Amino acid sequence: MKFILAYGDSNTWGLIPGTSARFPWEIRWTGVLQKQCENVQVIEEGLCGRTTAFEDALRPGRKGCASLPPILETHAPLDAAILMLGTNDCKPVYGAGAYAIGKGIGLCLDELEKYLPAQRILLVSPIELGENVWKPEKDPEFCRNSVAVSRELKEVYRRIAADRGAAFLAASDFAAADDADNEHLNREGHAAFAAAVRKKLKEMGVV
Repeated sequence: MKFILAYGDSNTWGLIPGTSARFPWEIRWTGVLQKQCENVQVIEEGLCGRTTAFEDALRPGRKGCASLPPILETHAPLDAAILMLGTNDCKPVYGAGAYAIGKGIGLCLDELEKYLPAQRILLVSPIELGENVWKPEKDPEFCRNSVAVSRELKEVYRRIAADRGAAFLAASDFAAADDADNEHLNREGHAAFAAAVRKKLKEMGVV
């Protein structure tokens, strides 16, 4: 049995677009991935609002690089890890551009590399935020500029993965945010993303 950590935010948790509810396990990309891979356990560690390195003053415990050490110790030993964070970092309250968010993802990678070689880590740039995500009926924690920043993460993360020798995947190449909230994967998006992750893990020799 191989153990793969999936560390992310609400799109790993499986939030149903436009609601506060959660997709069933068999629809979430982590569940789809596990069903498609033999002798693999995908360890779900998704949390709504999680960032790379910023603390949410209203919701403690969302700082991704700080939460990773006990999670990694809990689930060790691991065979691989999938890291997909950065969407929540685009909120104006953090005042971070793509470069700073990249620094935050680097801190997460630092923690992962204490338990895994870089080539066993899959760094994923998240899906892009939709044009209207910031509107009051969707998620006003974001702003217009959040959309632009989210679009810049792909190339920033690609460079970081290349520099570290980690694998890279852009979720935005395979799925998009649902129109219901311009932020989260729908059922089809989870399925498409899971297929892309499985293909990349096969290339990495993990599954």
